[in-house]
Amino acid sequence: MRHDSDKGKSMVNPFVTKGYAGAAYFCDREKETKDLVGLLTNENNMALISPRRLGKTDLIHHCFSQPEIVGKYYTFIIDIYATSSLADFVDVLGQAIFEELKPLGRKVWEHFYQSLHSVQQQISFDINGNPVWGIGLGAYVNPSTTLEEIFSYLSTADKPCLVAIDEFQKVIDYPNAQNIEAALRTHIQRCPNATFLFSGSKRHLMSEIFMSPSRPFYQSVITMGLSPIPEKKYAAFAERLFAEGWKSLAPDVVHEVYSRFDGITFCLQRVMNVLYMTTERGGLCSSDMIEGAVNYILDLSSEHYEMLYSQMSEKQRSVFLAIATERRVKGIATGKFMHKYRLPSVSSVVSAVKGLLEKDLITKENEEYFVYDHFFQLWLYRQKYVK
Repeated sequence: MRHDSDKGKSMVNPFVTKGYAGAAYFCDREKETKDLVGLLTNENNMALISPRRLGKTDLIHHCFSQPEIVGKYYTFIIDIYATSSLADFVDVLGQAIFEELKPLGRKVWEHFYQSLHSVQQQISFDINGNPVWGIGLGAYVNPSTTLEEIFSYLSTADKPCLVAIDEFQKVIDYPNAQNIEAALRTHIQRCPNATFLFSGSKRHLMSEIFMSPSRPFYQSVITMGLSPIPEKKYAAFAERLFAEGWKSLAPDVVHEVYSRFDGITFCLQRVMNVLYMTTERGGLCSSDMIEGAVNYILDLSSEHYEMLYSQMSEKQRSVFLAIATERRVKGIATGKFMHKYRLPSVSSVVSAVKGLLEKDLITKENEEYFVYDHFFQLWLYRQKYVK
């Protein structure tokens, strides 16, 4: 255990639930970090595929903070989850590059600024002469041209670039998706100064992009999966953080939380955050505190889950509750499953499942469907919507 004076800038609560806070608050992933850093710095384009909430984005931030990369590369991380078109994609990519380059000085960001001929007049400057992105989507008269200009910058930057694109499977939903994929693949092939990391949470869609012979990105990347952090590793991590806060953690706590939430990093961090918060300095966190912590989280989220539940159509709700009751369903359109839950027809079930997947209310993995959010599942039990 270390003394308060030795902590430096310690976190109020070390179980971080909102982004990457540095190596001290990042658990394990030693092999994954070594593999990703090694492959990326040897100019291999990568696809990182795993369910959401396992910590893909934090892993990317962690990799980009390693000594092999810091200062030697320009690193850009963009999240395209909320995008729906090439113009959206270009805007998010351009802004991410701009915001990353701005703190590095005028000479650095001006190179990028001078590359953007198609939207240059849309970029304003603040009172200190620093650029402000603020480009409205309507300014992208021809987003393909702006995309070409961005890649022109990446090709001529004075350092090699690492570009991570999170939730990359969203490009499948763009209008003219195949043409956009083909254009991106061509730009990437012609850009030896940049290496790309595509991460995604929907395995079947990411597989379709990178493993289907008919798609432009076929065999263009090395794929890598992400599994839950091993329980022993997370237990040691949690015990260390409690000890550094002058608190104690009973040995069975992590095992119970880990088992209950299938080792999903986000869920572990949420529960441990509350347990740390409710354990007094010098006190012991015991397993009888877990139920209270989970209920605290459910109470805070109850209004949100009620809204999500009420926004489902009647058919979606019936299928959603059936999946939640079963926990995991493989033959979702089989007569046995439909008869058990009195679902009307195969077509209505297929339609409901499609809508639930699009809303991220359920997910599909290894041909099994299940409720994506573990806390939502628990909330359904608490409301007695499922037994």
